[in-house]
Amino acid sequence: MKTIGLIGGMSWESTLTYYKLLNDKVMHHLGGLNSAKIILYSVNFADIEKCQKCGDWNKSAEILKDAALKLEKAGADFVLICTNTMHKVVPEIQKDLNIPIIHIAEATADVLVERGIKKVALLGTKYTMTQDFYREKLTERGIEVLIPCEHGVEFVNDVIFKELCVGEVKKESKDKYVEIINGLVEKGAEGVILGCTEIDLLIKDGDVDVPVFDTTEIHADKAFELAIK
Repeated sequence: MKTIGLIGGMSWESTLTYYKLLNDKVMHHLGGLNSAKIILYSVNFADIEKCQKCGDWNKSAEILKDAALKLEKAGADFVLICTNTMHKVVPEIQKDLNIPIIHIAEATADVLVERGIKKVALLGTKYTMTQDFYREKLTERGIEVLIPCEHGVEFVNDVIFKELCVGEVKKESKDKYVEIINGLVEKGAEGVILGCTEIDLLIKDGDVDVPVFDTTEIHADKAFELAIK
């Protein structure tokens, strides 16, 4: 079994989900007392969020690069960054790393192509929804990406940072998310990407009438496949 390197803490709420998913998958596949071989480096999310807010992506890349290099030195065979947004800095980290970073958007695009999805709604932080670093991984595979209106982008982003990242799950926020998703479905979305690793705390498959693509689970599935290959 290969050793999975996780860069977590962004937020720690979603890192818990990664850890549980990976161990559940290994246990059910191999049985007995088997569990995933994981090395976790958990960063201080406050430092990362401060960089995001002021647009200092270079500094955030250095923080995550330091974590990735330590995971490599500790024996990880590959790395997962346990958040969607910080995949913006993957190119800066990967160039100094000798082990691969498994890109969450590329793994998600693989699943969408397998399912025949041509047009998809994307919810996530405002950086993930509005910048090219994530969406281009989808459009390169022929998938059209729909995002909410400006007000919707701000609402989705605020719920992530002010509620989900601190463990608060509110019914009124869920209802508004469902309303936003349904609006994008009316525009032709054939599915919805939960493009933030916290959104699965709020939205589940079955909450809307189109398939829900949980990037946390998709990312963990890819890591599991690589670990036991």
